[in-house]
Amino acid sequence: MSDSERSLTDLDAEAEITLGLLDAVGSNSAVSQRSLARDLGIALGLTNAYLKRCIRKGWIKVTQAPANRYAYYITPKGLAEKGRLTTRYLAYSLQFYRQARNELDDLLADCAKRRWRRIALAGVSELAEIAMLCAMQHNAEVICVVHEKSALKSFRSAPVCGSYDTLPPIDVIIVTALNHRESVFKAACAALSEERVLTPALLKINRGMEARGS
Repeated sequence: MSDSERSLTDLDAEAEITLGLLDAVGSNSAVSQRSLARDLGIALGLTNAYLKRCIRKGWIKVTQAPANRYAYYITPKGLAEKGRLTTRYLAYSLQFYRQARNELDDLLADCAKRRWRRIALAGVSELAEIAMLCAMQHNAEVICVVHEKSALKSFRSAPVCGSYDTLPPIDVIIVTALNHRESVFKAACAALSEERVLTPALLKINRGMEARGS
Protein backbone atom coordinates (compact mmCIF):
# COMPACT_ATOMS: atom_id res chain seq x y z
CA MET A 1 0.00 0.00 0.00
CA SER A 2 1.44 3.39 -0.98
CA ASP A 3 1.62 6.42 1.33
CA SER A 4 -1.09 8.10 -0.73
CA GLU A 5 -3.44 5.18 -0.09
CA ARG A 6 -2.87 5.05 3.67
CA SER A 7 -5.21 6.86 6.02
CA LEU A 8 -4.31 9.81 8.21
CA THR A 9 -4.64 7.58 11.25
CA ASP A 10 -2.12 5.02 9.90
CA LEU A 11 0.44 7.72 9.12
CA ASP A 12 -0.08 9.29 12.52
CA ALA A 13 0.47 6.01 14.38
CA GLU A 14 3.81 5.41 12.63
CA ALA A 15 5.04 8.95 13.23
CA GLU A 16 3.87 8.89 16.84
CA ILE A 17 5.72 5.64 17.64
CA THR A 18 8.92 6.86 15.99
CA LEU A 19 8.71 10.22 17.75
CA GLY A 20 8.05 8.52 21.09
CA LEU A 21 11.03 6.23 20.56
CA LEU A 22 13.40 9.07 19.69
CA ASP A 23 12.15 11.11 22.63
CA ALA A 24 12.58 8.23 25.09
CA VAL A 25 16.10 7.39 23.91
CA GLY A 26 17.05 11.08 23.97
CA SER A 27 15.92 11.31 27.60
CA ASN A 28 17.49 8.05 28.83
CA SER A 29 20.23 6.16 26.98
CA ALA A 30 19.92 3.23 29.41
CA VAL A 31 16.28 2.59 28.54
CA SER A 32 15.45 -1.05 27.79
CA GLN A 33 13.37 -2.36 24.90
CA ARG A 34 10.88 -3.78 27.40
CA SER A 35 10.35 -0.42 29.11
CA LEU A 36 10.13 1.27 25.71
CA ALA A 37 7.38 -1.16 24.68
CA ARG A 38 5.51 -0.50 27.92
CA ASP A 39 5.78 3.28 27.65
CA LEU A 40 4.82 3.33 23.96
CA GLY A 41 1.95 0.89 24.50
CA ILE A 42 3.06 -1.49 21.73
CA ALA A 43 4.32 -5.08 21.53
CA LEU A 44 7.96 -5.84 22.30
CA GLY A 45 8.50 -7.23 18.78
CA LEU A 46 7.14 -4.06 17.20
CA THR A 47 9.37 -1.96 19.46
CA ASN A 48 12.37 -3.97 18.31
CA ALA A 49 11.41 -3.46 14.65
CA TYR A 50 11.07 0.32 15.08
CA LEU A 51 14.34 0.49 17.02
CA LYS A 52 16.19 -1.40 14.30
CA ARG A 53 14.70 0.93 11.70
CA CYS A 54 15.90 3.99 13.65
CA ILE A 55 19.39 2.47 13.95
CA ARG A 56 19.44 1.65 10.23
CA LYS A 57 18.37 5.23 9.40
CA GLY A 58 21.20 6.59 11.54
CA TRP A 59 18.86 8.26 14.04
CA ILE A 60 19.94 6.09 16.97
CA LYS A 61 23.35 4.59 17.78
CA VAL A 62 23.66 1.49 19.96
CA THR A 63 26.66 0.43 22.08
CA GLN A 64 27.12 -2.55 24.37
CA ALA A 65 27.03 -1.76 28.08
CA PRO A 66 28.07 -3.90 31.07
CA ALA A 67 26.06 -6.97 32.07
CA ASN A 68 25.14 -7.75 28.44
CA ARG A 69 22.96 -4.67 28.20
CA TYR A 70 22.81 -2.05 25.46
CA ALA A 71 22.88 1.73 25.57
CA TYR A 72 21.03 3.75 22.95
CA TYR A 73 21.99 7.28 21.93
CA ILE A 74 20.11 9.68 19.70
CA THR A 75 22.38 11.05 16.96
CA PRO A 76 22.42 14.59 15.51
CA LYS A 77 20.57 13.11 12.53
CA GLY A 78 18.06 11.65 14.99
CA LEU A 79 17.59 15.02 16.70
CA ALA A 80 16.84 16.58 13.31
CA GLU A 81 14.31 13.82 12.55
CA LYS A 82 12.72 14.29 15.98
CA GLY A 83 12.25 17.99 15.23
CA ARG A 84 10.77 17.20 11.82
CA LEU A 85 8.36 14.64 13.28
CA THR A 86 7.31 17.03 16.04
CA THR A 87 6.40 19.68 13.46
CA ARG A 88 4.63 17.09 11.29
CA TYR A 89 2.72 15.67 14.26
CA LEU A 90 1.47 19.10 15.34
CA ALA A 91 0.37 19.90 11.79
CA TYR A 92 -1.26 16.48 11.47
CA SER A 93 -3.11 16.89 14.77
CA LEU A 94 -4.74 20.09 13.54
CA GLN A 95 -5.56 18.53 10.15
CA PHE A 96 -7.00 15.42 11.82
CA TYR A 97 -9.16 17.50 14.17
CA ARG A 98 -10.56 19.62 11.34
CA GLN A 99 -11.33 16.64 9.11
CA ALA A 100 -12.83 14.61 11.97
CA ARG A 101 -14.97 17.51 13.18
CA ASN A 102 -16.35 18.18 9.68
CA GLU A 103 -17.15 14.54 8.98
CA LEU A 104 -18.71 13.95 12.40
CA ASP A 105 -20.78 17.12 12.07
CA ASP A 106 -22.18 15.78 8.79
CA LEU A 107 -22.95 12.37 10.31
CA LEU A 108 -24.64 13.90 13.35
CA ALA A 109 -26.66 16.32 11.21
CA ASP A 110 -27.94 13.29 9.29
CA CYS A 111 -28.78 11.58 12.60
CA ALA A 112 -30.77 14.65 13.65
CA LYS A 113 -32.80 14.50 10.41
CA ARG A 114 -33.61 10.85 11.12
CA ARG A 115 -34.35 11.66 14.77
CA TRP A 116 -31.61 9.35 15.95
CA ARG A 117 -30.71 10.98 19.27
CA ARG A 118 -29.30 8.14 21.38
CA ILE A 119 -25.79 7.43 20.15
CA ALA A 120 -23.15 4.85 21.04
CA LEU A 121 -19.55 5.34 19.98
CA ALA A 122 -17.51 2.27 19.04
CA GLY A 123 -13.94 2.76 20.21
CA VAL A 124 -12.15 4.82 22.86
CA SER A 125 -9.94 7.30 20.99
CA GLU A 126 -9.27 10.94 20.14
CA LEU A 127 -11.99 10.57 17.50
CA ALA A 128 -14.48 9.62 20.23
CA GLU A 129 -13.57 12.79 22.13
CA ILE A 130 -14.27 14.91 19.04
CA ALA A 131 -17.56 13.06 18.48
CA MET A 132 -18.66 13.91 22.02
CA LEU A 133 -17.98 17.59 21.44
CA CYS A 134 -19.86 17.55 18.13
CA ALA A 135 -22.82 15.67 19.64
CA MET A 136 -23.44 18.55 22.04
CA GLN A 137 -24.10 20.84 19.08
CA HIS A 138 -26.67 18.50 17.53
CA ASN A 139 -28.86 17.77 20.56
CA ALA A 140 -27.57 14.20 20.50
CA GLU A 141 -26.73 12.16 23.59
CA VAL A 142 -23.72 9.86 23.72
CA ILE A 143 -25.19 7.02 25.76
CA CYS A 144 -21.98 5.03 25.99
CA VAL A 145 -18.68 4.17 24.36
CA VAL A 146 -18.26 0.52 23.40
CA HIS A 147 -14.73 -0.78 23.82
CA GLU A 148 -14.78 -4.56 23.93
CA LYS A 149 -12.92 -6.27 26.79
CA SER A 150 -11.92 -2.88 28.21
CA ALA A 151 -11.46 -2.44 31.96
CA LEU A 152 -12.42 1.23 31.69
CA LYS A 153 -15.60 2.23 33.50
CA SER A 154 -16.00 5.60 31.81
CA PHE A 155 -14.49 7.75 29.07
CA ARG A 156 -14.86 11.48 29.50
CA SER A 157 -18.56 11.94 30.32
CA ALA A 158 -19.83 8.58 29.04
CA PRO A 159 -19.86 5.07 30.53
CA VAL A 160 -17.82 2.40 28.76
CA CYS A 161 -19.45 -0.88 27.72
CA GLY A 162 -17.00 -3.77 27.50
CA SER A 163 -19.40 -5.80 25.37
CA TYR A 164 -22.27 -5.26 22.95
CA ASP A 165 -24.25 -7.63 25.16
CA THR A 166 -24.53 -4.85 27.76
CA LEU A 167 -25.44 -2.12 25.26
CA PRO A 168 -28.38 0.02 26.47
CA PRO A 169 -31.14 1.09 24.04
CA ILE A 170 -29.62 3.27 21.29
CA ASP A 171 -30.56 4.63 17.87
CA VAL A 172 -27.19 4.52 16.12
CA ILE A 173 -23.54 3.54 16.51
CA ILE A 174 -20.73 5.75 15.22
CA VAL A 175 -17.39 3.98 14.77
CA THR A 176 -14.62 5.97 16.45
CA ALA A 177 -11.94 3.27 16.77
CA LEU A 178 -8.57 4.17 15.26
CA ASN A 179 -7.14 0.66 15.61
CA HIS A 180 -8.70 -2.56 14.27
CA ARG A 181 -11.46 -0.42 12.81
CA GLU A 182 -12.67 -2.98 10.24
CA SER A 183 -13.29 -5.58 12.97
CA VAL A 184 -14.91 -2.94 15.19
CA PHE A 185 -17.23 -2.00 12.33
CA LYS A 186 -18.14 -5.65 11.74
CA ALA A 187 -18.91 -6.18 15.45
CA ALA A 188 -21.07 -3.05 15.53
CA CYS A 189 -23.04 -4.25 12.49
CA ALA A 190 -23.62 -7.58 14.22
CA ALA A 191 -25.09 -5.72 17.20
CA LEU A 192 -27.19 -3.26 15.20
CA SER A 193 -28.35 -3.07 11.58
CA GLU A 194 -25.67 -1.87 9.14
CA GLU A 195 -27.83 1.12 8.23
CA ARG A 196 -27.51 2.35 11.81
CA VAL A 197 -23.73 1.98 12.00
CA LEU A 198 -22.06 5.15 10.73
CA THR A 199 -18.40 5.53 9.79
CA PRO A 200 -16.41 8.77 9.27
CA ALA A 201 -14.78 8.70 5.84
CA LEU A 202 -11.30 9.29 7.28
CA LEU A 203 -11.36 5.76 8.76
CA LYS A 204 -11.53 4.32 5.20
CA ILE A 205 -13.75 1.43 6.28
CA ASN A 206 -14.97 -0.82 3.48
CA ARG A 207 -18.69 -0.74 4.18
CA GLY A 208 -21.06 -3.54 3.21
CA MET A 209 -18.56 -6.27 2.47
CA GLU A 210 -17.23 -6.35 6.04
CA ALA A 211 -20.70 -6.20 7.54
CA ARG A 212 -21.66 -9.34 5.60
CA GLY A 213 -18.38 -11.01 6.47
CA SER A 214 -17.57 -11.68 2.83
